[in-house]
Amino acid sequence: MSAIWYNSANSRKNMAPKLIIVIPCYNEEATLPVSSPLFVDELSSLIASGKVSDESRILLVDDGSSDGTWQAIKDLANGDSRFIGIRQSRNRGHQCALWAGLMEARELGCDATVTIDCDGQDDVHAMTEMVDEFAKGADVVYGVRNDRSSDTFFKRFTAESFYRIQAAMGVEVISNHADYRLLSARVLDALAEYGETNLYLRGMIPLVGFKSSKVFYARKERLAGESHYPLLKMLGFAMDGITSLSIKPIRLITLFGIFVSFLTFLMAVWSFVSWVRGAVVPGWTSEVLCVCFLGGIQLVSLGVIGEYVGKIYLETKHRPRVVISDRTWRQEKEEDR
Repeated sequence: MSAIWYNSANSRKNMAPKLIIVIPCYNEEATLPVSSPLFVDELSSLIASGKVSDESRILLVDDGSSDGTWQAIKDLANGDSRFIGIRQSRNRGHQCALWAGLMEARELGCDATVTIDCDGQDDVHAMTEMVDEFAKGADVVYGVRNDRSSDTFFKRFTAESFYRIQAAMGVEVISNHADYRLLSARVLDALAEYGETNLYLRGMIPLVGFKSSKVFYARKERLAGESHYPLLKMLGFAMDGITSLSIKPIRLITLFGIFVSFLTFLMAVWSFVSWVRGAVVPGWTSEVLCVCFLGGIQLVSLGVIGEYVGKIYLETKHRPRVVISDRTWRQEKEEDR
């Protein structure tokens, strides 16, 4: 790919970019037959309109599924050359699957990628607007959900709380944006320089910078299968995002410790004055409450610090983030990246 091409918005208008749509899949055997026609129809429409080149592809990433997902991916690749697929040697999580697909697309020489989930809840037709924004010079185009009426109240509440908590904790995120986005080749090049093992792409992409824009769409119901993000997993995901990209929780603990110390000082002064006045009443209730309160705060503080220490421990190992065991277009030995 020519460096001149992706550094010039005007040049983008004069040639069709090679687009690779990256779709992570985990136990989506039931979903792929339903959602794959939507993706290939959208890609075909983009190619027919001349917005992307006929070398564009749909890259399906099997995140170590335990069902027949990989066989479904191979069947799609064998039946339609626009589908290609890679398989991770084991389940490593949604963010690692996305990373694997992005880095694979980069190695395949794409000019831009669009990442989207397999379940069909994100409007595939928004890709056309993303490609249009890319042609105008945007290197990052965020897909933002502006209508979540298909979600239950509980799902909407937890999702909105998810973004608010992260923002409050100092994580730079785009509200109501999941992982539906377009990235240019030079964003992928910059992203490849990030070496952390604990991946949280929703927070990493804004850190990369470059010109960005947004495309809005309505969220739909899942086409088939079951959600792989229940409440507990979403809470863990939020914790990973916060502790991977912000040290604000540590600072809040420090401020709270100062506040408690100030209260303790006031209590000491009050106790001394009461002793001088002879108004001390023997009792254990206040003592027990103080001990339990301070003990709970200490345990919570140690837990938060432990999250950071644990991530430091994992980062220092320098383990590979991605291990690809199979590719649909060639047979290779297991390869680490």
